[in-house]
Order: sequence, then C-alpha cells, then structure tokens
Amino acid sequence: MRLGGIAIALGSAAALLFAVGLLIGLFHLCGELGVALRWMGFGLFVPFAWRRRSLLVWTFFAMLAGAELGVDAPQFATQTHFLGEIFLRLIRMIVAPLIFGGIVTGIAGHGELRGVGRVAVKAIVFFEVVTTIGLILGAVAINIAKAGVGVVLPASVQSVAPIAHEAGWQSVLLNIFPENIALAVAQNQILQVAVFALLFGAALATLPEAKRAPLVSVLQSLTETVFKMTKFIMYVAPLAAGAALAYTVGSMGLATLLPLAKLAVTCYVTLIVFVVFVFVPILMLARVPVGKFAAAVAEPAAIGFATTSSEAALPLAMERMEEFGVPRWIVSFVIPTGYSFNLTGSTLYLAMAALFAAQAGGLHLSIVQQIVLLATLALSSKGIAGVPRATLVVLMGVAGSFQIPSTAVLMLLGVDTLMDMGRTGLNVVGNCMAAAVVARWEEAGNRD
Repeated sequence: MRLGGIAIALGSAAALLFAVGLLIGLFHLCGELGVALRWMGFGLFVPFAWRRRSLLVWTFFAMLAGAELGVDAPQFATQTHFLGEIFLRLIRMIVAPLIFGGIVTGIAGHGELRGVGRVAVKAIVFFEVVTTIGLILGAVAINIAKAGVGVVLPASVQSVAPIAHEAGWQSVLLNIFPENIALAVAQNQILQVAVFALLFGAALATLPEAKRAPLVSVLQSLTETVFKMTKFIMYVAPLAAGAALAYTVGSMGLATLLPLAKLAVTCYVTLIVFVVFVFVPILMLARVPVGKFAAAVAEPAAIGFATTSSEAALPLAMERMEEFGVPRWIVSFVIPTGYSFNLTGSTLYLAMAALFAAQAGGLHLSIVQQIVLLATLALSSKGIAGVPRATLVVLMGVAGSFQIPSTAVLMLLGVDTLMDMGRTGLNVVGNCMAAAVVARWEEAGNRD
C-alpha cells in the first residue's frame, strides 16, 4: 500500500515537472531549464509506469516521450508518423469483421431479431438529443468566450471558402445503405457494414436451426478470434500514441499554439462542462454506476485522445463495454452506429469552430443565422468518419454557404490536433455511454 502511494506521488510529480518544462519551452524562458525539468519528469514517471503496467498508464507514458521527442528532436520526430499509420491500418483491418460478426451472431445466435428495431429507435433518439445539446453548448461557449473576435486576417487572403454542394437528408439516408459490401468494407464505411450485418443476421435468424447453426458457429468463432486479435494490436497502441504526438509537436512546434490558446482553453472547459453536467446526470438517471463506467472507458478514451481517431478506439471500446456487462449484440449495433450519429465531441467542436471562424472573418451572425448554421452542421456531420481532421472537411464544406472566409477556417489547423484529442476522447466516451444507457433501458423494459 505504501509502495502504491509512493508510485502515485512519483507519477504526480512527474506530470507536474513535465508540464512546467513544456511551459518554459513554450515561452522560451530558459531552454536548458525546460529540457532538464522535462527529463526529470520523464525519469520520475518510469517507476510509476513500471509498477502500474496498464495500457492507460503506458499510453500516457508514451505520450510524454513523444512530446519530449518532438520538442528536442523535431526533425527525427516528424519521421515517426508511420508508426501511428501502421496502428491505424491494423485497426481498420479488424473493424469490419468485428462489427459484422458481433451483430450477426447477436441476432441469429441469441434470438434478438425482435429487439433490434426497439434498440435502434432508442439509440437514434439518444444520439440526436445528446448531439443537439453538444451543438448548443458549443455555440453558447464560443459566444461567451469570443475567441475569434479581434483576429486580423491578411487582406490578400480573406477569400471566402468555395460553396460546396451540401449533402441533403436524402443523400445522408442513401449513404447508409451499401450497394457493394466489398466496397463498403474497403472504404471502411462502418454504418454500411452495420446495416448489411443487420439484414444478414435477420435473414439468418429466419432459417431453420439445422441450416442456421453451422454458419452461426463459424461467425462466433470469427468474432472471438477478432477480439483476440484486438488484444494483440492494442499492445502497439502506446507506441502509436507516442509517435503521433511526436509528429504533431515536431512538425508544428509548441509556439504555433499560442494565437489559438484561448480557443483551445474554451474547447476543453466546454468538454469538461459537458461531461459533468450532461454525461454524469444521464448515467445517474439511467442507473449506470458512474465509477465503474469511468474505469471501463478510461483506456479506450485514452487511445482516442492520443491518436485523435475514434476509429482506433473502436475495438477496445466494444470489448470494454462487453466486459462492463452490455450484451454483445447491443454493443455491436449501438457503438458502430454512434460513429455516424453520435460524435458528440465533434459536433460540439464544429459549433465552436464555425462560429470562431465567423468571428475571425469579421462576420456578425444573428441568433437566427446561428441556428441555421448549427442545423446545417448537425445534418452535414451525420456519417462523418471517426478519423482525424474529418471535422475540418465538414466545416470547410459548410463555410462556403455562410460566407465564412476559408483563411479563418484554415487557421484552425494550427491548433486542431490539440483540440481533436479532447473531442475524440469525448466521442469515444459518448458512444460507450450510449451502449450502456440503451442496455439499461432494455433491461428495465424487459422487467416491465
């Protein structure tokens, strides 16, 4: 017990020293002192990480190492990006079979055909309510902070983003259904794979037991094998997280974050407020144990935070929610569906980023114009891929319709990675929470 307390104290001291060292390096106060403090923090963290030996701790340890490498050896750090790409490729490799096997075996193997429609309705209602709250909260926060007010864009580049053809609701619905399942898998269209798995599982469930059992057995073995592969791949996660942060710091530098620090602080404060005043009350109302849930989502959220990819955390999130007690067929349906309809962190950030860009461009949007902008973002963000920088693609497409200068949008690139970490972590937590809450509703409904 005493050794555990010492390890925690060392970890806290290490984080403090490293943070102070980063601030010194950021403001160029004393380069040698900053380097010394960061290395002292790094050294103190080693015994803490060695004692804990958890994926979360090692991921954080690798992030510290990556940040230090990016500061001290930026040229070398920018060449480590391939490690993160390898990890993401491995994740993309297993996502489709994981979703397909989980949904099909859940429906056909456990007789859940009748419950799929009920769960789908509950999940979609939950997604829409939570993401709408996120949009509104993001808009309120940026209107209070006014982080973009006073930013002066170069006169020669204050061009308006080109007007893009926005995806109407018909296109959004059409894109849900695959025309070629092989193409959907190749393009990693998670929602299309989920829809195909639903139809396939429903069809398989209607077959006689003698014809259904052999294929269900094979798919159950496939799913278990892919879950085992997930555990193997997750051992690479800390290395990928460290490489991703090293590349970010090495290529951008710490000083580039200063002009947008106010926006970043506003973003993280809003994310914290959202968790405390929206997520926690929802969990309590649904009678989901908050402490146990937080422990279950800690590692997937850390993976999403470090890699800035919700997709990278998907397999581990599904595994942890199943261990938490959520039935596999609900996990396999709700979480992948949430990657298109429940990216809470991304929608919150989209509202903030769009209004920040409008403020930076000198636009004064009325309340009605802001509501229209938020509604457009809500529609355009459906089907957004859970991959880094996808929100910027949506934002750039919407900006043209509201005369927001493209330069103001591109300014966000300087700090987007930093904020992407927080919003991606929130995306992962939100999707896990959706699975837990929907499962609790199902359990309550079955008792009634």
